[in-house]
Amino acid sequence: MEIQPLPPLPELSAETLTRLRRYASLLSVANERVRLTGPHDEETLWRDHIEDCLHMLPLLPSSGTVVDVGTGGGLPGAVLAVCRPDLEFTLLDSLSRKSKALAEIVAGLNLSNAEVVCARSEDFAAARREQYDAAVVRAVSEAGVIAEYLAPLVREGGVLIAMKGSSVGEELAPLEGRWNVLGLNEPKLYEYDIKDHKSYMLLWKKSAPCPAVYPRKPGRAEKKPWWR
Repeated sequence: MEIQPLPPLPELSAETLTRLRRYASLLSVANERVRLTGPHDEETLWRDHIEDCLHMLPLLPSSGTVVDVGTGGGLPGAVLAVCRPDLEFTLLDSLSRKSKALAEIVAGLNLSNAEVVCARSEDFAAARREQYDAAVVRAVSEAGVIAEYLAPLVREGGVLIAMKGSSVGEELAPLEGRWNVLGLNEPKLYEYDIKDHKSYMLLWKKSAPCPAVYPRKPGRAEKKPWWR
């Protein structure tokens, strides 16, 4: 698969940067009560998490709705919502304690273009199937597993975007030519530099409806991958 350079990041206004710093502060405080991310201090959160999430901005749609699956403390969804007030975001997480903490952060930011929903993605897909223009994720699951969770949420013509590490090539190899099972085109792979190492963004375009069998019952995506 050809690796493409990630398009340049947009320039952020002083107001946006101030709100992002406010988000880092609120996230740091929330982390002391509920473990939303690894590090607690603001500078580490900024360097290791917020700056990384900003690299998704060039791939977002020009308008519409975005769902962040497994958002935790709002990474990347809250970061993107601050930077793109013209988009509507759903921040989805299955853990109530994380969702409650994130809702407080969203309220503290006066983030009117973001809603926090506590639900498993498998259940949420039944309620809002194929309603989003984009679905995003920053997680450690394999690319094929991520796609099963995201594809049912996105309408035809929409996109799925996943932040990935160095193992992405190994994950994609056995899936070449098989993404149409989920109604997806072959993904594009983008590379960027962060903290002196390479990171990656995967982008799929949805070209057909996702079969109703997906997503399967909780746990099946990991235990019995659809491509094996």
